[in-house]
Amino acid sequence: MFGLQAEFWVAVSFLILMGVFGYFGIHRTVLKALDSRRDRIKAELDDARRLKDEAQKLLAEYRARRETAVREADEIVANAKAEAERIAAEAKTKMDDFVTRRTKSAESKIAMAEAQAMADVRAAAADAAVAAAAMVMSQSVKGSVADDLMSKGIADVRAKLN
Repeated sequence: MFGLQAEFWVAVSFLILMGVFGYFGIHRTVLKALDSRRDRIKAELDDARRLKDEAQKLLAEYRARRETAVREADEIVANAKAEAERIAAEAKTKMDDFVTRRTKSAESKIAMAEAQAMADVRAAAADAAVAAAAMVMSQSVKGSVADDLMSKGIADVRAKLN
C-alpha cells in the first residue's frame, strides 16, 4: 500500500502543478518561447540556405573565371609559339639572304681581282715584250728606220695588249 500511495501522491502533485501552470499561463509563455525559438531557427536555416546559394553562385563564377583564364593563357602560349616560329623563320630567311648577298659580293670581288690581275699580267707582259722587242730591234736594226719601226711596234703592242 505504501507503493500505491507514493504513486498516487506523485500523480496528484503533477495535476496540481499543471493546474497552477494553467492558472498562471505558463503554458503560453512556454509556447511563446518555443515559437520564438522555432522562428529563430527558421531564420537561421533561411540565412544558411541563402548563404549556401550565394556560395554556390560564387563558386560557379570563379570556376567560369578560372576556365576563361586557362583559355586565355592557352591562347597566349599558342600566340607566343606562333610568333616565335614566325620570327625564327624570318631570321632564317634574312640569314639566308645575307649569306647569299655576301657570297655574291665575295664572288664579284674575286672576279674583279681576277680581271685586275689579268690586266696587270697583260700590262707586265706587254711592258716585257716591248722591252724585249726594243732590245732586239736596237741590236739588229740601226738608224732612223729602226727608230720609226720601234715606235710603231711599241704602239701596236701596247694597243693590242691593253
